[in-house]
Amino acid sequence: MKFLDQAKIYIRSGDGGAGCVSFRREKFIEFGGPDGGDGGRGGDVVVECVDGLNTLIDYRYQQHFKARPGMHGMGKNRAGGKGEDVVLKVPRGTQIFDEDGETLIADLTEAGQRIVLARGGNGGFGNAYFKTATNQAPRRANPGQPGTEMWIWLKLKLIADAGLVGLPNAGKSTFLAAVSAAKPKIADYPFTTLHPGLGVVRVDGREFVLADIPGLIEGAHEGHGLGDRFLGHVERCRVLLHLVDGTCEHAGKAYKVIRGELEAYGNGLAEKPEIVALSKADALDEDTRKEQVARLKRAAGRTPLVLSATSGENVEAALRSLLAVIDAARAEEHAEEQEEPWQP
Repeated sequence: MKFLDQAKIYIRSGDGGAGCVSFRREKFIEFGGPDGGDGGRGGDVVVECVDGLNTLIDYRYQQHFKARPGMHGMGKNRAGGKGEDVVLKVPRGTQIFDEDGETLIADLTEAGQRIVLARGGNGGFGNAYFKTATNQAPRRANPGQPGTEMWIWLKLKLIADAGLVGLPNAGKSTFLAAVSAAKPKIADYPFTTLHPGLGVVRVDGREFVLADIPGLIEGAHEGHGLGDRFLGHVERCRVLLHLVDGTCEHAGKAYKVIRGELEAYGNGLAEKPEIVALSKADALDEDTRKEQVARLKRAAGRTPLVLSATSGENVEAALRSLLAVIDAARAEEHAEEQEEPWQP
Protein backbone atom coordinates (compact mmCIF):
# COMPACT_ATOMS: atom_id res chain seq x y z
CA MET A 1 0.00 0.00 0.00
CA LYS A 2 1.36 3.39 -0.95
CA PHE A 3 1.95 5.81 1.91
CA LEU A 4 0.20 9.18 1.71
CA ASP A 5 0.31 11.60 4.61
CA GLN A 6 -1.64 14.58 3.28
CA ALA A 7 -4.56 15.18 0.95
CA LYS A 8 -6.75 18.10 -0.08
CA ILE A 9 -10.43 17.25 -0.50
CA TYR A 10 -13.72 18.99 -1.22
CA ILE A 11 -16.72 18.31 1.00
CA ARG A 12 -20.34 19.42 0.74
CA SER A 13 -23.24 18.65 3.04
CA GLY A 14 -26.68 17.95 1.63
CA ASP A 15 -29.32 20.57 0.92
CA GLY A 16 -32.49 20.49 2.97
CA GLY A 17 -35.64 19.23 1.28
CA ALA A 18 -38.35 21.67 0.27
CA GLY A 19 -41.66 21.88 2.10
CA CYS A 20 -44.82 20.81 0.31
CA VAL A 21 -47.96 22.78 -0.55
CA SER A 22 -50.86 20.36 -0.36
CA PHE A 23 -54.54 20.33 0.66
CA ARG A 24 -56.67 17.50 1.86
CA ARG A 25 -59.44 16.91 -0.65
CA GLU A 26 -61.28 13.65 -0.14
CA LYS A 27 -64.80 12.80 -1.19
CA PHE A 28 -67.35 12.58 1.63
CA ILE A 29 -64.80 13.97 4.14
CA GLU A 30 -65.40 17.49 5.32
CA PHE A 31 -63.04 19.84 7.08
CA GLY A 32 -60.18 19.49 4.63
CA GLY A 33 -57.27 21.83 4.80
CA PRO A 34 -53.53 22.21 4.32
CA ASP A 35 -51.56 19.00 4.86
CA GLY A 36 -48.18 19.68 3.21
CA GLY A 37 -45.30 18.06 5.11
CA ASP A 38 -41.90 19.52 5.96
CA GLY A 39 -38.75 18.75 3.99
CA GLY A 40 -36.05 16.51 5.42
CA ARG A 41 -32.67 17.66 6.68
CA GLY A 42 -29.67 17.28 4.39
CA GLY A 43 -26.93 14.77 5.17
CA ASP A 44 -23.86 15.73 7.19
CA VAL A 45 -20.18 15.26 6.36
CA VAL A 46 -18.56 13.42 9.28
CA VAL A 47 -14.93 12.48 9.87
CA GLU A 48 -14.33 9.39 12.01
CA CYS A 49 -11.03 8.15 13.43
CA VAL A 50 -10.66 4.37 13.10
CA ASP A 51 -8.10 1.65 13.76
CA GLY A 52 -6.59 -0.38 10.96
CA LEU A 53 -5.51 2.57 8.78
CA ASN A 54 -2.06 4.16 8.62
CA THR A 55 -2.26 6.20 5.44
CA LEU A 56 -4.56 8.64 3.63
CA ILE A 57 -4.29 6.78 0.32
CA ASP A 58 -8.10 6.51 0.14
CA TYR A 59 -8.21 10.24 -0.61
CA ARG A 60 -5.67 10.10 -3.40
CA TYR A 61 -8.10 8.96 -6.09
CA GLN A 62 -11.30 10.54 -4.82
CA GLN A 63 -11.26 14.15 -3.68
CA HIS A 64 -14.96 15.14 -3.79
CA PHE A 65 -17.41 13.99 -1.13
CA LYS A 66 -21.04 15.13 -1.15
CA ALA A 67 -23.77 14.11 1.27
CA ARG A 68 -27.26 13.36 -0.01
CA PRO A 69 -29.95 16.08 0.07
CA GLY A 70 -33.03 15.74 2.24
CA MET A 71 -36.27 14.41 0.77
CA HIS A 72 -39.02 16.87 -0.10
CA GLY A 73 -42.15 17.01 2.02
CA MET A 74 -45.32 15.38 0.68
CA GLY A 75 -49.03 15.59 1.13
CA LYS A 76 -50.97 13.92 3.96
CA ASN A 77 -48.53 15.58 6.40
CA ARG A 78 -45.68 13.32 5.30
CA ALA A 79 -42.28 14.78 6.19
CA GLY A 80 -39.28 14.13 3.97
CA GLY A 81 -36.54 11.77 5.11
CA LYS A 82 -33.08 12.92 6.17
CA GLY A 83 -30.32 12.76 3.60
CA GLU A 84 -27.64 10.10 3.99
CA ASP A 85 -24.47 11.23 5.74
CA VAL A 86 -20.97 10.91 4.29
CA VAL A 87 -18.49 9.39 6.76
CA LEU A 88 -14.80 9.91 6.01
CA LYS A 89 -12.64 7.34 7.82
CA VAL A 90 -9.13 8.46 8.73
CA PRO A 91 -6.25 6.91 10.72
CA ARG A 92 -5.25 7.95 14.21
CA GLY A 93 -3.12 11.09 14.24
CA THR A 94 -4.97 12.85 11.41
CA GLN A 95 -5.23 16.62 11.63
CA ILE A 96 -7.88 18.56 9.71
CA PHE A 97 -6.98 22.01 8.44
CA ASP A 98 -8.94 24.71 6.65
CA GLU A 99 -8.21 25.46 3.01
CA ASP A 100 -5.35 27.78 3.98
CA GLY A 101 -3.51 24.78 5.44
CA GLU A 102 -2.81 26.61 8.71
CA THR A 103 -6.11 26.89 10.60
CA LEU A 104 -6.52 23.69 12.63
CA ILE A 105 -10.11 22.43 12.73
CA ALA A 106 -9.65 19.12 14.54
CA ASP A 107 -6.93 16.73 15.74
CA LEU A 108 -8.07 13.10 15.86
CA THR A 109 -5.79 10.98 18.03
CA GLU A 110 -8.06 8.25 19.40
CA ALA A 111 -10.09 5.64 17.56
CA GLY A 112 -13.82 6.37 17.76
CA GLN A 113 -13.49 10.15 17.71
CA ARG A 114 -15.98 11.79 15.36
CA ILE A 115 -16.46 15.35 14.23
CA VAL A 116 -19.16 16.86 12.02
CA LEU A 117 -17.36 19.10 9.55
CA ALA A 118 -20.37 20.25 7.53
CA ARG A 119 -23.95 20.03 8.75
CA GLY A 120 -26.75 19.49 6.29
CA GLY A 121 -29.23 22.23 5.56
CA ASN A 122 -32.54 22.32 7.43
CA GLY A 123 -35.64 21.19 5.57
CA GLY A 124 -38.26 23.76 4.61
CA PHE A 125 -41.68 24.01 6.29
CA GLY A 126 -44.73 22.73 4.46
CA ASN A 127 -47.92 24.78 4.22
CA ALA A 128 -49.44 22.88 7.17
CA TYR A 129 -46.94 24.74 9.37
CA PHE A 130 -48.36 28.13 8.40
CA LYS A 131 -52.07 27.49 9.03
CA THR A 132 -53.69 29.75 11.59
CA ALA A 133 -57.20 30.73 12.58
CA THR A 134 -57.00 33.69 10.21
CA ASN A 135 -55.05 31.95 7.46
CA GLN A 136 -56.72 28.61 7.06
CA ALA A 137 -55.54 27.90 3.53
CA PRO A 138 -51.88 29.01 3.27
CA ARG A 139 -50.38 28.54 -0.14
CA ARG A 140 -46.73 28.90 0.76
CA ALA A 141 -43.93 26.57 1.75
CA ASN A 142 -40.27 27.13 2.46
CA PRO A 143 -37.45 25.78 0.32
CA GLY A 144 -34.76 23.81 2.11
CA GLN A 145 -31.60 25.54 3.27
CA PRO A 146 -28.48 24.90 1.19
CA GLY A 147 -25.69 22.72 2.51
CA THR A 148 -22.19 23.83 3.47
CA GLU A 149 -19.22 23.37 1.16
CA MET A 150 -15.51 23.75 1.77
CA TRP A 151 -12.04 22.54 0.84
CA ILE A 152 -10.04 20.99 3.66
CA TRP A 153 -6.59 19.50 4.18
CA LEU A 154 -6.10 16.13 5.84
CA LYS A 155 -2.59 15.77 7.29
CA LEU A 156 -1.39 12.63 9.01
CA LYS A 157 1.15 12.62 11.83
CA LEU A 158 1.96 9.09 12.86
CA ILE A 159 1.46 8.34 16.54
CA ALA A 160 4.54 6.61 17.98
CA ASP A 161 6.20 6.52 21.38
CA ALA A 162 9.74 6.86 20.04
CA GLY A 163 11.25 8.10 16.78
CA LEU A 164 14.46 7.38 14.87
CA VAL A 165 16.37 10.31 13.40
CA GLY A 166 19.69 10.54 11.63
CA LEU A 167 21.46 11.09 8.34
CA PRO A 168 20.76 8.76 5.41
CA ASN A 169 22.40 5.34 5.82
CA ALA A 170 22.76 5.78 9.58
CA GLY A 171 21.21 2.35 10.15
CA LYS A 172 17.70 3.44 11.16
CA SER A 173 15.83 0.92 9.01
CA THR A 174 18.22 -1.86 10.03
CA PHE A 175 17.60 -1.03 13.68
CA LEU A 176 13.84 -1.02 13.19
CA ALA A 177 13.95 -4.37 11.40
CA ALA A 178 16.12 -5.86 14.16
CA VAL A 179 13.88 -4.86 17.07
CA SER A 180 10.42 -5.29 15.54
CA ALA A 181 8.51 -7.31 12.97
CA ALA A 182 8.59 -4.41 10.51
CA LYS A 183 10.25 -5.10 7.18
CA PRO A 184 11.54 -1.77 5.84
CA LYS A 185 13.62 -1.63 2.69
CA ILE A 186 17.34 -1.87 3.52
CA ALA A 187 20.11 -1.13 1.01
CA ASP A 188 23.58 0.37 0.88
CA TYR A 189 22.70 3.73 -0.65
CA PRO A 190 21.22 6.99 0.67
CA PHE A 191 17.49 7.61 0.88
CA THR A 192 16.56 3.94 0.83
CA THR A 193 13.64 4.87 3.10
CA LEU A 194 11.23 7.11 1.21
CA HIS A 195 8.24 6.91 3.56
CA PRO A 196 7.90 6.69 7.35
CA GLY A 197 7.54 3.26 8.89
CA LEU A 198 6.22 1.94 12.19
CA GLY A 199 7.17 -1.08 14.26
CA VAL A 200 6.03 -2.49 17.60
CA VAL A 201 8.99 -3.12 19.88
CA ARG A 202 8.86 -5.63 22.76
CA VAL A 203 11.35 -5.43 25.61
CA ASP A 204 11.10 -6.83 29.16
CA GLY A 205 7.52 -7.85 28.55
CA ARG A 206 6.54 -4.32 27.54
CA GLU A 207 5.66 -2.80 24.18
CA PHE A 208 6.02 0.57 22.52
CA VAL A 209 5.76 1.90 18.96
CA LEU A 210 8.91 3.01 17.14
CA ALA A 211 8.79 5.26 14.07
CA ASP A 212 11.44 5.39 11.35
CA ILE A 213 11.46 8.47 9.10
CA PRO A 214 13.49 9.13 5.93
CA GLY A 215 16.99 10.46 6.53
CA LEU A 216 17.75 14.14 6.78
CA ILE A 217 20.63 16.00 5.20
CA GLU A 218 22.06 19.46 5.74
CA GLY A 219 19.60 22.03 4.39
CA ALA A 220 16.58 19.73 4.73
CA HIS A 221 14.55 22.62 6.21
CA GLU A 222 15.15 24.45 2.90
CA GLY A 223 13.92 21.49 0.88
CA HIS A 224 17.21 19.73 0.18
CA GLY A 225 17.04 15.98 -0.22
CA LEU A 226 13.60 14.80 0.86
CA GLY A 227 13.21 17.95 2.94
CA ASP A 228 11.86 18.02 6.47
CA ARG A 229 8.27 17.16 5.55
CA PHE A 230 8.42 13.82 7.33
CA LEU A 231 9.65 15.33 10.60
CA GLY A 232 6.01 15.96 11.42
CA HIS A 233 5.68 12.23 12.06
CA VAL A 234 7.96 12.40 15.11
CA GLU A 235 6.34 15.51 16.60
CA ARG A 236 4.14 13.29 18.79
CA CYS A 237 7.00 11.05 19.93
CA ARG A 238 8.02 11.15 23.59
CA VAL A 239 11.70 10.46 22.89
CA LEU A 240 14.09 10.45 19.93
CA LEU A 241 16.81 7.90 19.23
CA HIS A 242 19.50 9.74 17.29
CA LEU A 243 21.61 7.28 15.31
CA VAL A 244 25.00 8.46 14.05
CA ASP A 245 26.82 6.33 11.49
CA GLY A 246 30.09 5.15 13.03
CA THR A 247 31.62 4.65 9.58
CA CYS A 248 31.13 8.28 8.56
CA GLU A 249 34.03 10.73 8.34
CA HIS A 250 33.28 12.66 11.56
CA ALA A 251 30.56 11.52 13.98
CA GLY A 252 30.45 14.86 15.80
CA LYS A 253 29.79 16.86 12.66
CA ALA A 254 27.11 14.39 11.54
CA TYR A 255 25.38 14.79 14.90
CA LYS A 256 25.44 18.59 14.67
CA VAL A 257 23.91 18.52 11.17
CA ILE A 258 20.80 16.71 12.41
CA ARG A 259 20.53 18.86 15.54
CA GLY A 260 20.64 21.95 13.34
CA GLU A 261 17.81 20.63 11.19
CA LEU A 262 15.68 19.78 14.24
CA GLU A 263 16.15 23.29 15.61
CA ALA A 264 15.36 24.86 12.23
CA TYR A 265 12.17 22.80 11.96
CA GLY A 266 10.92 23.89 15.40
CA ASN A 267 7.64 22.60 16.83
CA GLY A 268 9.45 21.44 19.97
CA LEU A 269 11.54 18.70 18.33
CA ALA A 270 14.84 20.16 19.55
CA GLU A 271 13.56 20.07 23.16
CA LYS A 272 12.46 16.44 23.13
CA PRO A 273 14.42 13.89 25.21
CA GLU A 274 17.15 12.39 23.05
CA ILE A 275 19.24 9.24 23.28
CA VAL A 276 22.42 9.42 21.20
CA ALA A 277 23.89 6.25 19.77
CA LEU A 278 26.84 5.44 17.51
CA SER A 279 25.60 2.79 15.08
CA LYS A 280 27.34 0.20 12.91
CA ALA A 281 29.81 -0.62 15.69
CA ASP A 282 30.48 -4.04 14.13
CA ALA A 283 32.16 -2.34 11.16
CA LEU A 284 34.64 -0.35 13.32
CA ASP A 285 38.05 -1.34 14.60
CA GLU A 286 38.98 -0.52 18.17
CA ASP A 287 40.90 2.71 17.43
CA THR A 288 38.23 4.09 15.10
CA ARG A 289 35.52 3.27 17.62
CA LYS A 290 37.29 5.20 20.40
CA GLU A 291 37.92 8.18 18.14
CA GLN A 292 34.31 8.36 16.89
CA VAL A 293 32.90 7.95 20.40
CA ALA A 294 35.11 10.81 21.63
CA ARG A 295 34.01 13.06 18.75
CA LEU A 296 30.34 12.28 19.32
CA LYS A 297 30.66 12.80 23.08
CA ARG A 298 32.15 16.27 22.56
CA ALA A 299 29.40 17.24 20.11
CA ALA A 300 26.47 15.84 22.11
CA GLY A 301 27.75 16.67 25.58
CA ARG A 302 27.07 13.14 26.82
CA THR A 303 28.47 9.64 26.46
CA PRO A 304 26.76 7.94 23.52
CA LEU A 305 25.64 4.35 23.32
CA VAL A 306 27.67 2.21 20.95
CA LEU A 307 25.42 -0.28 19.21
CA SER A 308 25.14 -2.56 16.24
CA ALA A 309 21.78 -3.71 14.93
CA THR A 310 23.56 -6.44 12.95
CA SER A 311 25.42 -8.05 15.87
CA GLY A 312 22.91 -7.00 18.53
CA GLU A 313 25.48 -5.09 20.60
CA ASN A 314 23.76 -2.76 23.10
CA VAL A 315 20.45 -2.98 21.22
CA GLU A 316 18.65 -4.10 24.38
CA ALA A 317 20.27 -1.28 26.34
CA ALA A 318 19.02 1.28 23.81
CA LEU A 319 15.49 -0.13 23.97
CA ARG A 320 15.49 -0.05 27.77
CA SER A 321 16.68 3.55 27.73
CA LEU A 322 13.85 4.47 25.37
CA LEU A 323 11.31 2.62 27.50
CA ALA A 324 12.48 4.41 30.66
CA VAL A 325 11.87 7.83 29.09
CA ILE A 326 8.51 6.70 27.67
CA ASP A 327 7.37 5.39 31.07
CA ALA A 328 8.38 8.65 32.76
CA ALA A 329 6.48 10.70 30.15
CA ARG A 330 3.39 8.52 30.51
CA ALA A 331 3.49 8.84 34.31
CA GLU A 332 3.77 12.62 34.03
CA GLU A 333 0.83 12.80 31.62
CA HIS A 334 -1.25 10.61 33.94
CA ALA A 335 -0.42 12.83 36.94
CA GLU A 336 -1.47 15.94 35.00
CA GLU A 337 -4.79 14.33 34.09
CA GLN A 338 -5.43 13.50 37.76
CA GLU A 339 -4.69 17.08 38.84
CA GLU A 340 -7.14 18.67 36.42
CA PRO A 341 -10.26 19.81 38.36
CA TRP A 342 -13.55 18.22 37.44
CA GLN A 343 -15.93 20.46 35.56
CA PRO A 344 -19.57 19.75 34.74
